[in-house]
Amino acid sequence: MLVEQIENKWVDCFRRVFQLCEVQSGDRVAILSETLSRPVNVKLAELALLDLGAQAFHVVLPTPRLTDPVAVRSTGSSPAIQGNESVIAALRSSALVVDCTVEGLLHARELKAILQGGARLMMISNEHPEILERLMPAPALQEKVALGVSMLSQAAEMRVRSAAGTDLTVDVADAPVRGSAGFVTEPGKVSYWPGGLCLCFPRRGRVNGRVVLGVGDVNLTFKRYLESRVVLTIEDDFVVDIGGDGLDAELMKSYFQAWNDRNAYGVSHVGWGMNPAARWDSLVMYDKHDTNGTELRAFAGNFLISTGANEYADRFTNGHFDLPLRHCTIELDDKVIVSEGRLLEPLA
Repeated sequence: MLVEQIENKWVDCFRRVFQLCEVQSGDRVAILSETLSRPVNVKLAELALLDLGAQAFHVVLPTPRLTDPVAVRSTGSSPAIQGNESVIAALRSSALVVDCTVEGLLHARELKAILQGGARLMMISNEHPEILERLMPAPALQEKVALGVSMLSQAAEMRVRSAAGTDLTVDVADAPVRGSAGFVTEPGKVSYWPGGLCLCFPRRGRVNGRVVLGVGDVNLTFKRYLESRVVLTIEDDFVVDIGGDGLDAELMKSYFQAWNDRNAYGVSHVGWGMNPAARWDSLVMYDKHDTNGTELRAFAGNFLISTGANEYADRFTNGHFDLPLRHCTIELDDKVIVSEGRLLEPLA
């Protein structure tokens, strides 16, 4: 396990990220955390914001009691706010919310209300600072992500195939699209660090086909590289069959079943990684405590499919899988943007 302490180099990293977020002297900035947040990241955020002259203040919430039947990981949907209107009002009136909750607010029920006042939200993923240091955001990546978001917004269909057997069709017309390069400047918008991802949330009944996870693909909820084949059959958004004879398929079946919730089987979002600095093999270098796995969502050329909450299809659940696949070919309206796991120009 890596040591977690205040290092000047990490204060500098946080300062540079907030500068990219255009934090100005005098800006009111809320640092949102909970009692089980990673303390070093909360403190690094505070020190960096104070260095910039921001009016930083803390909103610290008790981590709620466990109510789910299994451990909850990698949801992007922190339950910490619990609908508390006083908390929402404090966050909504800020220029920037620095989200240091354990799971993050990306899919939280309260997110829409927080952003309505024009606040922008910057999620610091629950990573060891060394990971954040390696994956500092870059303005050049922002230009590529913006192009990817534009291409996805204009597309009607996404098609994903692989030699392993993946063959998935997603109707992406009118699907809400998000992209992040690791910093946020526009009011009412969201970003996260580490960044480098383009994705969309398909509307109801828009996802059909087969997803085949091969050896070396990643189950980020388990923070585990797959060592055996898993086949997910998807009909009208929902995983209806989980194939495979190895331990990985058995683990996924067990976790899905534990929720006793059909929404846990629904597709949350689909997209692809854009970050050339993110590494597929990085998970082997860190203990599970040290990483949230956000880097593996973002490595360039992956196809990311996630199950669970999709607020745009009116599905909410804490059951969630993030599954980045290698070696896939992704097409938008017959235009290949990723070829066998390699991100192509103009996005590369």
